[in-house]
Amino acid sequence: MRDDPEGRWDAYAREFGVRLHRTRVAVGLTQEDLAHAAGITRSHYQQLEKGLSRPGVAANPSLRTLISLARALGVRPEELIPRLDDDGSTARRSAR
Repeated sequence: MRDDPEGRWDAYAREFGVRLHRTRVAVGLTQEDLAHAAGITRSHYQQLEKGLSRPGVAANPSLRTLISLARALGVRPEELIPRLDDDGSTARRSAR
């Protein structure tokens, strides 16, 4: 979503990060433990939790990363993925 004048992808990526953080805390894992279990670096994980892939660029994790994180957290991938409203905006729902 390169052309995102309304910042919807940024908001979506931030909400994904919030869900990731809440779920990680709920299951009692550190960022480092979760990153290791998912096969990614702690730095990469921290960026995802912030909703970024690098400073100023919204996160866009690969499907492999998403599945690995969900497995490491013991949740279904859809529990981490924010729902979109019909207009394409992020609809908040509670994660675990």
